[in-house]
Order: sequence, then C-alpha cells, then structure tokens
Amino acid sequence: MICPKCGAQIPDGSNFCTSCGNYLTDNAQQSNQQNVMPNNMNMGAQQMYYVSPTDHTAEFTAKDISDNKVMAMIPYLLGVFGIIIALLASRESAYTYFHVRQALKLTVVNTLLMICSLVLGWTLIVPIAVVICAVIIFVLKIIAFFQVCSGKAKEPAIISSLGFLK
Repeated sequence: MICPKCGAQIPDGSNFCTSCGNYLTDNAQQSNQQNVMPNNMNMGAQQMYYVSPTDHTAEFTAKDISDNKVMAMIPYLLGVFGIIIALLASRESAYTYFHVRQALKLTVVNTLLMICSLVLGWTLIVPIAVVICAVIIFVLKIIAFFQVCSGKAKEPAIISSLGFLK
C-alpha cells in the first residue's frame, strides 16, 4: 500500500501510515477498525491515532521480533563488540539490524563526546558536560534495552532528533 498523504510504502492492511501517522480512510478498513475497537475508544466516523515517527515496530514481523530479541539486546549491552556480534550472528533479521543501527548511533555520539572532552579537557565545563551527556546516553541504552525486551523498535529519544545521524 502507498500512503495517500506522504507517499510512503506501508504494509498491506495497515490502518495508518507508519511514516506520517495519517489514518487511512478506506471504508473496509474503517468499518473493520470500528468493530475491533472497544466502545470507549470509538470516536464516531473517524478514528484518531497518533503514531510516533520514531516507532518502527509495525515494520517488522512478529516472528522476526521473537526470534531475534536476544541478538537485538546485545548491541546495547556490549557496545561495539555487541554490534559486531549481532551483525555476524543475525544476518537476515531486519529487527536486529534496526537495533544495531540505533546502538551504533549511540556509540557514535558517545565517541564524539569523548573526542570533545579530550580536545577541550583543559576547560572545566566541557568535561563536566561530557560526563552528564555520557550518563544520559547510558540511560538511553537502558531504555532501548527494555524496549527490545518488550518487542518494540523505537529510535532513542534524543538521538533520533540529531539530523547528522539520519
């Protein structure tokens, strides 16, 4: 299927676009969705859904997620070594590759922070700021790890807004 609003390719039978969040107003899908939703969620003729543009869970099959959860956890736990292990061990899993890319983004930001700290280490403020940012990146890795545990594929919160890592 193609989203009529943004033109992105989306899985067949989708109720909304995973790229822009547009609700697909096909009558068959709309009536099917109204039958599935509980009464307290039914909002009349048009359903309103918000899909985060950083949530890519719908792009992966349930089998891929369940078969490769452990491999998707390793990059967050072991850093660069985990990225290499996951790439070698799970070559055909799009879900694992997604999490490898996210862990790689976190590793790149962490490396840039360390380089900045080395170059500007003579100041007092920069090393303190780098330590605070490194703690934030560590917390983002923990959050990403638990998202993998629950079978989700979301981009890390702050890292997803950095344009140079797209």
